[in-house]
Amino acid sequence: MTIQFHCPKCGSLIAFTDKHAGQSIKCMTCGQRQIIPEKSGQTPQKIEPKLKPEFPLPGFYHAVFVDSWKIFIDKDNLTALVFVTAVVCFRFFTSGVCCMAIITYFAAWGYLFGFYLQIINETAAGIDKLPEIEVGTSITFLGYIFKPIFTFVFTVFIIQLPFIAALAFFSDKGVTWENIWETKTVLNLVLHGLFAAGLFLFPMAILVAAVLEDLPELLRFDRLLVPVIRAFIPYLVVVGLLAAACLIENKAEQDATPSMLQNAGILAINLAVQVVAIIAMRSIGLFYRHYDCYFGKSW
Repeated sequence: MTIQFHCPKCGSLIAFTDKHAGQSIKCMTCGQRQIIPEKSGQTPQKIEPKLKPEFPLPGFYHAVFVDSWKIFIDKDNLTALVFVTAVVCFRFFTSGVCCMAIITYFAAWGYLFGFYLQIINETAAGIDKLPEIEVGTSITFLGYIFKPIFTFVFTVFIIQLPFIAALAFFSDKGVTWENIWETKTVLNLVLHGLFAAGLFLFPMAILVAAVLEDLPELLRFDRLLVPVIRAFIPYLVVVGLLAAACLIENKAEQDATPSMLQNAGILAINLAVQVVAIIAMRSIGLFYRHYDCYFGKSW
């Protein structure tokens, strides 16, 4: 069951599942810390604001590589894990049905993207549980699918704006999308660098989208760069985990074969993607939680 309440400082509507009742969270609009009430409509208890920490919170690597595994053995997360497994299996077994493949592909990834955004949001807020699954009905069902996809696509578009602008600028010099990856001229290498830089900033950009839920803020590249520069090595860990999830997913996207054993192996890879992806999304939220001192006051 969902608990809905209003922030006692700014009045923003906040919603969490009832299993989080009594936990401390931060309003993503104004930053006011408060205790999640027991029932909807109750006024949450305010927690007196504290100054932003001057130094990073220790234990980032332990939280990412040790504490994250506790997620998978916590019985409170069983429903969410079963749902993710069901979504992956449903997409896998309908991928060969021509009339269903595209629909199930987007429906599955829409729900998974929404799940990832919730993981980042709740982890950043200090919650070490997997989000509750909400299927929705009619219009809300479609919203749960298309909104997360739009968020991810728009985020990628924004961080690749320098690359897109440079590609358009160099188009009259013979550089096109078709040959950009085939040749190694100076212009091509510049474009390769811009594209890689955009992908490198993606974890920070999706953190902004998940925590602030304010997509125009993605244009503030200065906000993205400061935490990355000041906590560069931990950020490399975040990027590495996300890259690992993408590489495994690329392997899992291979076409199914007639061999039952090989199909079982591909399905196992699909499920392994979700394990790495959940840890990667938690690492993004943990990056914000542990290096909050490097983020601006408006975070």
